[in-house]
Amino acid sequence: MTQNLSMLSLILNATLLAQAVMLLLLLFSMASWTLIFKKGAIIRTARAQTERFEHHFWSGGDLQTLYQQAEKRRRNGGALESIFIEGMREFLKANDSGLTGHTALDAARRSMRAAFQRETDALETHLATLASIGSVSPYIGLFGTVWGIMNSFRGLSNVQQATLANVAPGIAEALVATAMGLFAAIPAVIAYNRYMHDIDRLAVRFEVFIEEFLNILQRQKPAHI
Repeated sequence: MTQNLSMLSLILNATLLAQAVMLLLLLFSMASWTLIFKKGAIIRTARAQTERFEHHFWSGGDLQTLYQQAEKRRRNGGALESIFIEGMREFLKANDSGLTGHTALDAARRSMRAAFQRETDALETHLATLASIGSVSPYIGLFGTVWGIMNSFRGLSNVQQATLANVAPGIAEALVATAMGLFAAIPAVIAYNRYMHDIDRLAVRFEVFIEEFLNILQRQKPAHI
């Protein structure tokens, strides 16, 4: 009996539909863990790039020099540096066009807001997939469990005397689907909540930087940029 109720035996002896449900949940779990590791690395990199650029920005260097340096490493600079580049470029274009004061600041603000939205959207890419896996997997597992239990009780119609030994293998097989659904869902939900929290904190830092940078530009004269 112990051998018949082993995990591998339960999976191999399951019905075709139950095996299909388990395979689907296994694929969900693999996709979930792949996204968890990839997104975790992306967010850690974004946090490190943000801290590095904030250190350079607040070190008191010349804005023009910082802008030129940032342009050279644009692809590897990170989200906050991209926001700075867009705002600085638009501010310089406005000054070159003879626009000053609030007009130039508004142009820089709009450009940085657009860059902010692009960068946060990029950080949130594929998080919806984690949320979907986390919400759907338990129900798929429950469907496999219900189907397996139905088959177990249907098989009792051909048995004169029903015992626990008759239904135990079928019920155990059905519960494997629920376990696999939870195994796929729980890490996905935890990772989604954690990463959304991390991205929200980064977004707050981006927004604070935008306002502080605009205040600096407001105090600058075009000749000093």
